[in-house]
Amino acid sequence: MWWGGRGQSFNIAPQKEEPEMGSVQESRMPEPRSRQPSSCLASRCLPGEQILAWAPGVRKGLEPELSGTLICTNFRVTFQPCGWQQNEDTPLSSEYDFALVNIGRLEAVSGLSRVQLLRPGSLLKFIPEEIMIHGRDFRLLRVGFEAGGLEPQAFQVTMAIVQARAQSNPAQQYSGITLSKAGQASGSRKPPIPLMETAEDWETERKKQAARGWRVSTVNERFDVATSLPRYFWVPNRILDSEVRRAFGHFHQGRGPRLSWHHPGGSDLLRCGGFYTASDPNKEDIRAVESMLQAGHSDVVLVDTMDELPSLADVQLAHLRLRALCLPDSSVAEDKWLSALEGTRWLDYIRACLRKASDISVLVTSRVRSVILQERGDRDLNGLLSSLVQLLSAPEARTLFGFQSLVQREWVAAGHPFLTRLGGTGASEEAPVFLLFLDCVWQLLQQFPADFEFSEFFLLALHDSVRVPDTLTFLRNTPWERGKQSGQLNSYTQVYTPGYSQPPAGNSFNLQLSVWDWDLRYSNAQILQFQNPGYDPEHCPDSWLPTPQPSFMIPGPPSSVWLFSRGALTPLNQLCPWRDSPSLLAVSSRWLPRPAISSESLADQEWGLPSHWGACPLPPGLLLPGYLGPQIRFWRRCYLRGRPEVQMGLSAPTISGLQDELSHLQELLRKWTPRISPEVHSKKRDPHTILNPTEIVGILKGRAEGDLG
Repeated sequence: MWWGGRGQSFNIAPQKEEPEMGSVQESRMPEPRSRQPSSCLASRCLPGEQILAWAPGVRKGLEPELSGTLICTNFRVTFQPCGWQQNEDTPLSSEYDFALVNIGRLEAVSGLSRVQLLRPGSLLKFIPEEIMIHGRDFRLLRVGFEAGGLEPQAFQVTMAIVQARAQSNPAQQYSGITLSKAGQASGSRKPPIPLMETAEDWETERKKQAARGWRVSTVNERFDVATSLPRYFWVPNRILDSEVRRAFGHFHQGRGPRLSWHHPGGSDLLRCGGFYTASDPNKEDIRAVESMLQAGHSDVVLVDTMDELPSLADVQLAHLRLRALCLPDSSVAEDKWLSALEGTRWLDYIRACLRKASDISVLVTSRVRSVILQERGDRDLNGLLSSLVQLLSAPEARTLFGFQSLVQREWVAAGHPFLTRLGGTGASEEAPVFLLFLDCVWQLLQQFPADFEFSEFFLLALHDSVRVPDTLTFLRNTPWERGKQSGQLNSYTQVYTPGYSQPPAGNSFNLQLSVWDWDLRYSNAQILQFQNPGYDPEHCPDSWLPTPQPSFMIPGPPSSVWLFSRGALTPLNQLCPWRDSPSLLAVSSRWLPRPAISSESLADQEWGLPSHWGACPLPPGLLLPGYLGPQIRFWRRCYLRGRPEVQMGLSAPTISGLQDELSHLQELLRKWTPRISPEVHSKKRDPHTILNPTEIVGILKGRAEGDLG
């Protein structure tokens, strides 16, 4: 065992001999040539990280190929190119590091046709010439091994990866990165965004939203109302905490109605779980529930978020099909690839989410009302729709700071079960709802590039961060679990966590780093790429609505209750299912809807606008995305990272990226084409003539130079 950190000593853990299989059984493998890793390799290591095996190799699949060293530790598999110098800004290389829990598929290759799929606990049957590491984040690392007496090291590093994967626990936090960063700082470190773990954070955000009719409730401070809820949340001013406690008991998992976002025009967006119809509330409880749902508004719209959206099983199946389709060895023929992509239904689900979020944005923006997102568990689709609605309606949510705060509040603090949904518990409820949300955000970024301060590179970084177990952000299902793990609940250990030990005395640094501490894994140069160079400062929050605007915010009709379903508003006789008699509980609709009063589009019903908006301007700050046909695009830069040949031709997100692409095209031009006289280029060409490869490369070169100019 050795410990990382600057100025400390390092030792290599002895490499254990693996059981010999196949041809390896007939004679003992020769001992590897005695080599010690360079000091540069050792200096990369983190506190508590142990090198299990290493072997020299060549990174393949990209131009140019790179010689280096493949290293397996108890935390990750990493490739270190020769001559690589450690960046002082970050202890990890986000490009070459694969956390063990992020490895979705491991293959060993020998020759042209011998391939073995290595699952955790498998035994390697031959000495590999190459291994392929497929990340669950769609990345791919191909490493070929050198010959000349180094074959045993190739065998050992491959088996070390197999065994390390079998012993890795997706739910276990690896604190070495946190320790390495915290050890460099003096004292505690302020979070880059509010983590919504204190009443002060919630009060600050409430004032920022100017939600004057709401207050911060402390009724769940000890997590005795619901462990999946945050310790603090917003409730109407006139509702007492004792009423909140009783009212929440009549909702699934105790997740009663809370404020998600207050629109500056006066509307309120709420979220809650499904009604617990088996309960028997008294009149006071029913009155409290209705008062919380109405939130002081006469116009109330109840939105069933599960209507028209995919189930968790649908999302999981679509994502599995998408991953299988994007593998480099996919069996789908090229001419059938697009139809196979449509067959995954992934793009259909993105389309459905954006369509519903657009409709809800119209509901929130068009009239002063209370809009309630209701999902049985209130932990998946509610968070997705609430976040998308705020992105469409609030320019501040489109800033880098605002978006991170939004995800922290609506996903992390709100109790989205990240660990379960991302497959960290082995339960059947795996479904990457959060990754579906990120794809929806990417679609918005493509359609409105000047309205978002963050870039595609930032979305990719966030997408990949869900698989890195360095912070508790994505390693726990509830705020209660995070607080218990981090020691924040020590004052309640006798009630909630008996026997939980106190952290050792003398810790002078703050271990509560989050995924938003990007310098854990990214250099300063990489973090600069989080900024969208095409962002228009005129779209900043300062130009938005500082006060309610009666020009487009219309008061709703008196005491009206609506159900929003399938793009139409249907009036309801009552808001709660218990109002009239217990017999209502057996009715599937539960609210006895009357026929819809209009068959017109939602936009036409709300503003009297044509269904396609025509030339009528939208309310300030509102974005309505397209979601028909080709308007929904495929996120190639994310999902096809394992197929680098497909990435060529994509527009680079930065000037430096364009320069790299131009250099690559120029290098290909020198390799593949002879010198062509200027007379050939000056010849006029029939526009219907098919271009040859040389001319195509020349055109691409000219376009790249034009972009740089």
